[in-house]
Amino acid sequence: MSIKIEHLNYVYSQGTAYEKQALKDICLEIPHGEFVGIIGHTGSGKSTLIQHLNGLIKATDGELYYNGENIYSGNYNMKELRNQVGLVFQYPEHQLFEVDVLSDVCFGPKNQGLSKEECEERAKEALRLVGLKEKYYKFSPFELSGGQKRRAAIAGVLAMRPKVLILDEPTAGLDPKGRDEILDQIAYLHRESDMTVILVSHSMEDIAKYADRIVVMNQGQVMFNSTPKEVFSHYRELEEVGLAAPQVTYIMHELAEKGFDVNTGATTVKEAADSIMEVLGND
Repeated sequence: MSIKIEHLNYVYSQGTAYEKQALKDICLEIPHGEFVGIIGHTGSGKSTLIQHLNGLIKATDGELYYNGENIYSGNYNMKELRNQVGLVFQYPEHQLFEVDVLSDVCFGPKNQGLSKEECEERAKEALRLVGLKEKYYKFSPFELSGGQKRRAAIAGVLAMRPKVLILDEPTAGLDPKGRDEILDQIAYLHRESDMTVILVSHSMEDIAKYADRIVVMNQGQVMFNSTPKEVFSHYRELEEVGLAAPQVTYIMHELAEKGFDVNTGATTVKEAADSIMEVLGND
């Protein structure tokens, strides 16, 4: 088991007039190698939750285990946890600061105590994994496009070779082409590197396309925790908390209501198209 959360609670500004419970009795298990999507309305607790996973925030109470070890035990090596569980924040390009892209990506491995040669080897490998071409290695990070900056920032985390990659809205502010390129690259990394991926996103289409499992957060609690097909079958309940299902879910339900024997569990365009073509072929 990679990550296990037991009855975790978190209260902001505890004991003050601004006290607010952000997480309430969270229980979750995330096996190694899974691609998990986390969705929820603004203020639902999803960003607070993921910051617990590498120890940036400590729970008010409850337990969090990484590979069977309680990260809140007195002698736990928090630095090693952060080497293993990499977190890419929303707008990660704001974290770029070095004189050139290669130096920036070397920063993490350098802090791990690796030699200059090892750092550069790790950085170049990570930059190749995210699809950033070698001609950009000596560019200032601030000369890159928005999508290229995202790739460089993700490479900076990958260069530390984490076992878990957490991404908080990695496509925010990108155009559709840039968004698809980043997410396809993340899906490729997941397939090729035996890495656990946890993706926070507002896009139901993206989550449906890439995630093996979806965790829906609402008012600091886990509302649903299941496969995309199962979660989006509750699309009416999701609407009640300010969320939605992918557009194809609504289309397939409308077709079913009109008498077409289509797969209402389809969550991606391909699944929907295959189901519609099958029905048309039978006709």
